[in-house]
Amino acid sequence: MRLLVLGGTVFLGRAVVSRALGEGHTVTLFSRGRSGPGLFPEAERITGDRDGGLGALDGRDWDVVIDTCGYYPRIVRASAEALADRVGLYVFVSSISVYSDFPGPGIDETSGVGTVADPTVEEITGETYGPLKALCEAAVEETFPGRALVVRPGLIVGPHDQSDRFTYWVRRVAEGGTVLAPGLPGALVQLIDVRDLADWMLDAAARGVTGTLNATGPGEPIRMEDLLLACAAATGSGATLEWVDGDFLIEQGVTPWVQMPLWVPGADQTVSIDRAIVAGLAFRPLAETVLDTLEWADGLPVDRAPRAGITREREAELLSAWHSRPQVV
Repeated sequence: MRLLVLGGTVFLGRAVVSRALGEGHTVTLFSRGRSGPGLFPEAERITGDRDGGLGALDGRDWDVVIDTCGYYPRIVRASAEALADRVGLYVFVSSISVYSDFPGPGIDETSGVGTVADPTVEEITGETYGPLKALCEAAVEETFPGRALVVRPGLIVGPHDQSDRFTYWVRRVAEGGTVLAPGLPGALVQLIDVRDLADWMLDAAARGVTGTLNATGPGEPIRMEDLLLACAAATGSGATLEWVDGDFLIEQGVTPWVQMPLWVPGADQTVSIDRAIVAGLAFRPLAETVLDTLEWADGLPVDRAPRAGITREREAELLSAWHSRPQVV
């Protein structure tokens, strides 16, 4: 398979390229050349900018393009139009954040997507991210009718994840001791190892799968408590969990999802993945993801500032305040 990857050196793109090269596919990377310049010397590199610099792709054709870094409809449409006559299948990586009712019950690929008042806005916020992704999807589907695979992942985790959302829990639980756990132990979460997602996307592309599919995991949603206990079991840390009420955390100024990753008060973060499983999506053991993430994280610079989670000092303050709160008799 002759594969063009838009991006290709950061997280999901990196996993896609690594798997593709390992399988013997011919890979071309198109990027600005700012990230991972030394990665994948065996792949062809074309330096260019999707915003006005697509001419660097002229005169070439590929079997499949995988777009891992499309966020603005104008730019995604330009990429799709530039490749419409020169690529067989367009794989676009979207997000389950497109759903207007997410997080909420009963969401599948037929559920409604969010809208934005100004579709030309090019500023990513919590309010615009999902609707802009939905508009990007529409641009791809209009330009590649019947030749597009739109992938809607949930939380992507694993080695090389710079967001620290899952990595925070892996590292914190591995340290042991009493771990502040937010909200309800039974809250349902979903996540997918970046390598499982990359493997499935490539396999689906090779088989010519089209349409829109949610792609997260595991096969069944996992309780937050079971996720954290799995981290403790995999790392052998002996950590114990102390569950702290969500309203209390909000009162203490704790920001859901950012300072307490994977926590969204009062909501299960689940969507149906039945279609993707039928299309071959499979999952490695969670313990493998935990240990590989920890090994990667342990190699990060010690002075790197985390992008999610709280410090041990802040955790101790919150636990002290939780223990000291007035008790209702």
